[in-house]
Amino acid sequence: MSASPDLLAALTERLGAAHVLTAPEDVAPYLVETRGLHRGHALAVARPADAAEAAFVVARCAEARVPVVAQGGNTGLVSGGVPQGGLVLSLARLDRVRAVDPLDATITVEAGVTLADVQAAADRAGMLFPLSLASEGSCRIGGNLATNAGGTAVLAYGNARDLVLGLEVVLADGRVWNGLKALRKDNAGYDLKHLFVGSEGTLGIITAAVLKLFPKPLSRGVGFVGLADPAAALALFAHLRDRAGHDLTAFEVIPPFGLEIVLRHTPGATPPLAQAHGTYALVEFSSTRTDAPAAAALEAALAGAIEAGLVEDATLGASEAQNQALWALRENLSEVQRREGGSIKHDVSVPLSRLPKFLATATQACEAEMPGLRVCAFGHFGDGNIHFNLSQPVGMDRAAFLAQWSRFNRIVHDVVHALGGSIAAEHGIGLIKRDELTRYTDPVALDLMRRLKAALDPDGLLNPGKVVVPEGGGPPALPSS
Repeated sequence: MSASPDLLAALTERLGAAHVLTAPEDVAPYLVETRGLHRGHALAVARPADAAEAAFVVARCAEARVPVVAQGGNTGLVSGGVPQGGLVLSLARLDRVRAVDPLDATITVEAGVTLADVQAAADRAGMLFPLSLASEGSCRIGGNLATNAGGTAVLAYGNARDLVLGLEVVLADGRVWNGLKALRKDNAGYDLKHLFVGSEGTLGIITAAVLKLFPKPLSRGVGFVGLADPAAALALFAHLRDRAGHDLTAFEVIPPFGLEIVLRHTPGATPPLAQAHGTYALVEFSSTRTDAPAAAALEAALAGAIEAGLVEDATLGASEAQNQALWALRENLSEVQRREGGSIKHDVSVPLSRLPKFLATATQACEAEMPGLRVCAFGHFGDGNIHFNLSQPVGMDRAAFLAQWSRFNRIVHDVVHALGGSIAAEHGIGLIKRDELTRYTDPVALDLMRRLKAALDPDGLLNPGKVVVPEGGGPPALPSS
């Protein structure tokens, strides 16, 4: 497909020549996500300054029947933002915080505001925006909403979907739906915003959102815990949840191999515990009450767990600097995996009660399939979300290992499906998991998804080939870059 000169001329006239990119070297950064697994292609990149300009771009592309792929920070992990032709619509210039209202406990932001800047704006108003991800300095809130991001605080505050009150969305024909309401209760018809949260830009393009804010915690306590195995981690989680309730804000699990590579590749990192253990948990309590310091509550809860035989060893951060150092052991895990060669990643979830069984079954099956494979299963244990990643055997060729991705998808996803779980917990479907979705999703649910896509984007121009495709198939998967 080639872009009509009339289309590019119209976009250039409206946005300015500096914001319609056509030179290959200018377009190149928009063709590949952070991990660099797949490289796409695009006719041009348009960078609107506001929702009206974004709507103009989409409307002109609809008239010319040119596909549009929306991008935020381009930090996705499933190739959901990798274009397969058409136009890339970068939302990076829609970067204004429109309003902060501490009384309503809301913040209204445009889609291109980075997650860190949303957090900072809330903080300046004495409030908390709780969504937190490792990429928060570069990911943008529109992408977070489009993928229904999870992060480390889901236990207490929910996924991105749970933090949205209203949206502004550009539809496939270029019309703008203004649903920017700050209401906690609104049953006036269908709740349209939830169609677009998690839809990965395939049903509409989010340009702004009204988000929930929360009271800022006055204290927090962070602990690093040594445990015998995942079953003990599950028992500890139940113990802490019973005692802390909403104040249990994070429960992250790290395997021995994960801690090993973080210590190996992170400058200045030191072992948090004196002895090795079968698994580890990073736990956080937080409190908004002056009469209930979080650190003291966590210390008491862990003492009870040690007495009950649930915990083998534990350490607590004695200062905010120590809290951050303990968190760094978890937050650096995704990055240091790259230092160990190729990594085949699975972002899955299963019911809490089945987590130990999933980890044991999937680990055994993968290790039996490839001797020397190193399983790195970590993540948001408290909400059932595990990043079941596989590091290549030492000395194996990286490309040869990554070529086995589909083979291990079948092993891991079959186990997840058998246990009533999901093959996509927080990263989305994109292109990488599109065919997997077809394999594991209930046929009626898949039909409903296709009907929604056809109703809201009848010409299939919004991020085509991602998430769901018409019955009979869609564009092929992208080749590895």
